[in-house]
Amino acid sequence: MAKTKTERIDSIGERIAQLENQRKQLIQKQKEDERKARTRRLIQRGAILEGFIPDAETYTEDEIQTFLKETLATDFARKALRRLKPPQQKETAPAKPTTTPQGTAPAPAGESGCTEGTG
Repeated sequence: MAKTKTERIDSIGERIAQLENQRKQLIQKQKEDERKARTRRLIQRGAILEGFIPDAETYTEDEIQTFLKETLATDFARKALRRLKPPQQKETAPAKPTTTPQGTAPAPAGESGCTEGTG
């Protein structure tokens, strides 16, 4: 049973529509995964910060922001950050999302349980 050219064109058009829909779904899933990764990172970093500030819950967001701005503006803080990670040139967005599986994040700094030799 040979298809007519019109039937083949219609069939290809349907396939194109299906592929476009798949593409939209994949883009939407990628954006959702990126949002989830960002949210997770923000929560983890906020928890790390609260772990180092005594009675952190008693401070307002403005007070925490002021504290961080003033603390990170010092030469000591800038040098410490450079030692951790030297400045890098901005890269273009990667072709594929780079997410790590859940549960593989390294332990936050200061939570290794090792406090010996610090005093």
